[in-house]
Amino acid sequence: MRINRTDLADLGTFLAIARHRSFRRAGLELGVSASALSHALKAMEARHGVRFINRTSRSVTLTAAGEDLLASLEAPFAAIGSALDVLNQHREPTKAIGRIRLNVLEHASTLLLAPVLPLFHERHPKIEVDVRVSNDLLDVVETGADAGIRYGGSVPQDMVAQRLSADLRWVVVGAPAYFDRHGTPDHPRDLAAHRCMRIRLGDESLYRWEFERADEAIALDVPGAVTIDNTQFGLALAVAGGGLAYLPEPCVAPSVERGELRVALADWAPMGPGFHVYFPGRRQLPTGLRFLIDLIREVRPLNL
Repeated sequence: MRINRTDLADLGTFLAIARHRSFRRAGLELGVSASALSHALKAMEARHGVRFINRTSRSVTLTAAGEDLLASLEAPFAAIGSALDVLNQHREPTKAIGRIRLNVLEHASTLLLAPVLPLFHERHPKIEVDVRVSNDLLDVVETGADAGIRYGGSVPQDMVAQRLSADLRWVVVGAPAYFDRHGTPDHPRDLAAHRCMRIRLGDESLYRWEFERADEAIALDVPGAVTIDNTQFGLALAVAGGGLAYLPEPCVAPSVERGELRVALADWAPMGPGFHVYFPGRRQLPTGLRFLIDLIREVRPLNL
């Protein structure tokens, strides 16, 4: 059976919808509207006389035929993508083309990518970088991303991971006015009498603040009326005297240098896993992603 351009377009449309389980997100990946994708899928199903996707106002699921088609297409389309990406390796870096799709933690976006991307675009002006910033534990395959960036301890075990930074020190900070009013804790257990900003993780659980000194390790469910999942909000609230925040040292360093925040319990500050980029092992690493990884390691934005 001969395959024409319409068939290839149909299959690409189906793959995007099947990966995302969402017409809106698939449309964002392909650069078309959700309505256009819906019409394209209906036309494809009509031509083949088979329903591939069940869709309601709340969900998008695959039929048995859709599951079979997805299983048959994933490997060949991945191979085609790899074959096209090989061409980039034969171009000069400034002429390399393509798009990198990344899912990254908020901390990684500000500490790693923001300092590096301007230089990356100077060196590789034809490579687009699509970044989704989220602290939720997203599946990079299901979201159609090429890779993700997380702390080393949270990388899925079925992924290939490469380190991008050394381990990071986590510290407790508060505004000088807060410490003047409420005192400075000398031991982690003193936090029971303080206003702490509780941290919501991507799986909706609350993070227990961790401390280490010599051979002693403590993890505390700290008290606090405010729960956060955004660093910039936490920093602003801490600077305003709203309570104590627990963050990676590079996130708070500028505010500490300006005197807006002070570090407490410095001798208890633990080291946590550094940033790692991760991606499915069965895929060839896209050239653009390899360029970005190499540049992060060259620039070392965290000086670590």
